[in-house]
Amino acid sequence: MVYLDYAATTPLDPEVKTGMERALAAWGNPSSVHAEGRKARALLEEARERLAGLLGCRPREIVFTAGGSEADALAIMGYALAKGKGHLITTQVEHSSVLGAMKTLERLGFSVTYVKPDSYGMIYPEQVAEAVRRDTLLVSVMTVNNELGNIYPVSEISSLCKSRGVIFHTDAVQAFGTIGLDITSTGADLVSIAAHKFYGPKGIGALYVRRGVELSALTPGKQEQGLRGGSENLPGAYGMSLAAEKAVKLLGQESSRLLALRHQLESRVLSIPGVSLNGHPTLRSPKHVNVTVQDADGEGLLLNLDLLGVAASSGSACSAGSLEPSHVLLAIGRSKTEARASVRFSLGRYTTEAEIDRAVEVFGEAVGRSRAGV
Repeated sequence: MVYLDYAATTPLDPEVKTGMERALAAWGNPSSVHAEGRKARALLEEARERLAGLLGCRPREIVFTAGGSEADALAIMGYALAKGKGHLITTQVEHSSVLGAMKTLERLGFSVTYVKPDSYGMIYPEQVAEAVRRDTLLVSVMTVNNELGNIYPVSEISSLCKSRGVIFHTDAVQAFGTIGLDITSTGADLVSIAAHKFYGPKGIGALYVRRGVELSALTPGKQEQGLRGGSENLPGAYGMSLAAEKAVKLLGQESSRLLALRHQLESRVLSIPGVSLNGHPTLRSPKHVNVTVQDADGEGLLLNLDLLGVAASSGSACSAGSLEPSHVLLAIGRSKTEARASVRFSLGRYTTEAEIDRAVEVFGEAVGRSRAGV
């Protein structure tokens, strides 16, 4: 199997898995005051300190969560609920966790503006500036789009928000470990990341909360400075810190390697008649290639890729056995038929040139079969 769905999830790094054994052996509750609890607490805080150092923030500004989606919800809903009422801004191409949080807040009486992208799927600071109102509480714009791979100007948007007295959140789940992420340079007040996107364990994420930003807990409790109740996932947090450390260490060489592989993949699949690129041609993550295939049966395309041994994604949710068109592709102007006939390839640490060669070969065959209705 050629795995080209690293944007969905990554395999657990063997070194991280081995390192997690230390945390698995510390079975005490980190909130307990006895020796076993203190041992667990020490490892939890070690993980927090390591992650904070990599992000360029203070350890107490890191809140561990169950993943990126929970971190997004805590940032957006937590801040809005702490304020009680007001206006929020996001984009039409955000991850479903961000859009879901916004929809929930709308039902609670908040107002939300959804900024529309251009045909490349880009969002610009000027659009955010135009949407800001006197009662705007928070702006949420992702760092890297999970479907297109577009890299957004979050530092500029953050500066704009700061000048208007508005809190800025960015979903950086697709960014950390791929293009780099430094809290100081982004200037964001709230930042979400998830371990399983950079070869760490599933079920663990983190939210950076700038000191002084008040949030209401969505899961009440005394853990995580009162922002996330429940016994901490110590093995997950420890594994996340180890995976983050390795991802940052390998970032330079991996980014250039993946970019070269991406160029090979996209140039060859785009040479197939009727195949076109989705997303910005250059301002894009080194691991994302999203294409639309004209005159193809979307479900047949993905099924044939799978049957022929290539794991990719449509970027869409599968509901009741039928592909739903991607809200991101619809937002950039693709029709429902085009959106269904789109494929997201995403490369990773274990992707090789031989796998790219095989994927291109399989993709060509899958396109032919799907156009023929096979």
